[in-house]
Amino acid sequence: MNGQRNQTDLARNTTAIAIWENEGGAPSRDLTEHQYGRRVEIDRSWTVYHVFTGVAARVGNDDLIGLSRSQATSRMMSLNLRNAECRKQRISLPALARDASGEAVGCRS
Repeated sequence: MNGQRNQTDLARNTTAIAIWENEGGAPSRDLTEHQYGRRVEIDRSWTVYHVFTGVAARVGNDDLIGLSRSQATSRMMSLNLRNAECRKQRISLPALARDASGEAVGCRS
């Protein structure tokens, strides 16, 4: 009985992980981090969005909406990679290299 329940739990967890990966990964525990996902809209276009707020991501003056699936995937991955690099910098830089907000100098969303 426990074996069957464990397999069911494993299947649920595997499904949840697949959904997270499709949407940009599991949210960061640090709410100050920017994590982005992608979603398909009613008109079948794709949007890159901030996973904590649900608001469309913005790069420069452009909202990341009305994209193809491949464009949304590429931009989502690019934003999340940039944020991962900034996290690495923030962890490795001494306190003097940080600005007053605690962000690593040069890393902005």
